[in-house]
Amino acid sequence: MSGGVDSSVTAALLKDEGYEVIGVTMQILPKDQTDEEQFGGCCGLDAIEDAKRVANRLGIPHYVLNFRKIFREKVISNFCEEYRQGRTPNPCIRCNRYIKFDALLKKAKGLGVDYIATGHYARIEYDGQRKRWLLKKGVDSKKDQSYVLYVMTQEQLKQTLMPIGNFTKDRVRQIAKEKDLPVANKSESQEICFIQDNDYGKFLKEYAHEKAKPGLIVNKEGEIIGEHKGIIFYTVGQRKRIGITSKEPLYVIALDRERNTVVVGKREDVYGDELIANDTNFIAMRELRDVIKVDAKIRYRHQASPATVVPLNKDKVQVKFEQPQWAITPGQAVVFYNGDIVVGGGTIAKTDYSKTSATAH
Repeated sequence: MSGGVDSSVTAALLKDEGYEVIGVTMQILPKDQTDEEQFGGCCGLDAIEDAKRVANRLGIPHYVLNFRKIFREKVISNFCEEYRQGRTPNPCIRCNRYIKFDALLKKAKGLGVDYIATGHYARIEYDGQRKRWLLKKGVDSKKDQSYVLYVMTQEQLKQTLMPIGNFTKDRVRQIAKEKDLPVANKSESQEICFIQDNDYGKFLKEYAHEKAKPGLIVNKEGEIIGEHKGIIFYTVGQRKRIGITSKEPLYVIALDRERNTVVVGKREDVYGDELIANDTNFIAMRELRDVIKVDAKIRYRHQASPATVVPLNKDKVQVKFEQPQWAITPGQAVVFYNGDIVVGGGTIAKTDYSKTSATAH
C-alpha cells in the first residue's frame, strides 16, 4: 500500500472478494529523504499515513516494513552506476525485480501469506494450453504498466494479484469514492520516487557525491564543437541544455563513457532501427530459440512498433525494427508484445548509435 488510490482500491476489492487482507507499506528511501515535499508521493511519511488511514477505513491490519538497505543496494546504487557509465536506467523495473516481487514476496511467504497484491495496471492469467502464467496489458491503455513488469518470473506471477488491471483509472477513482476511501482524489505520484523534480544530475551530485567530469562535445565525424559539463547530465535524444549554438537544432545521439564525450547530430541521426539487448527474461515461453515477430517498446511511454527478435545466446537478443525508432537508449528496457501478451524483454545494451565511436580531433 503506497498510500495512493490504486493500491487502496486493490485492497478494498480483494477484501470484497473474501480475501484476508493485510496492508503493507515499504520503507525504501534513506532516512534523510522521507520529506514528502521533497521526494515522491509513494515513499514519504505522508504516504505512510495515508496508507494507515485507508487500512483503518477498510478494517485491515497495516504494517510498515523496512527495505531501505536492499533498495539502496539494488536500485539507487545501480541507478548511480548506470549514469556513470553513460546509460539511462529505469529504476522502477529494478524495484519490481528485486524489491516488490522478490524481497517483499519472500517476506510475505515467511509470514504465511499466499499472495502479494499490487495496484499495477496489468493482468495476470494462467494459460492452460501453454501451461504458463501470462502477463497482459491493463485494459486502460493510457495507464498500462506491463512494460515495467516484464522481469517477473513464473513463480512470482503465480503468487501475485493485480485486480485493477481490469479497470480504467476513472473507474478506480469511482470505486474509491463509492467506498469513501480518504485517498479517492489524491493526485498521481511522480514516476521515480527518490528523485526530486526529476533532476537526475542534482541527485547524483548530492546523494551519490558524483563529481561531474567536463569533457568534449563532438559531431559524428569526431570534430570538437564544444564542451559538456559531465555525461551524467545528458541522455540520448536530448535537445535542450546542450549549450551549443548552431543553425539547426542539435541532439544527443550517443554518450561515450570511455572518451568522456557527448556525440551530437541532427534530428534524423537520433533514429535507429536496431539494438542488442541482454539480461533477457521471457514470460510467454521458457526461452527464445527461434526468430520471432513482435511489437516492441523501447520506453515506458513509447508506442510499440513491429520488430524481429533474433536470439544470439541464452541471455542476449538482436532486435530489428521495421521502421526507425526515436532515441533507442542504452540502459532502458525493450519489451516484446504479441497483442496484449507480454512475451518478454531485456535491457538495451547496444544500439545503432554505439557504432558512432568517433575520435575527437
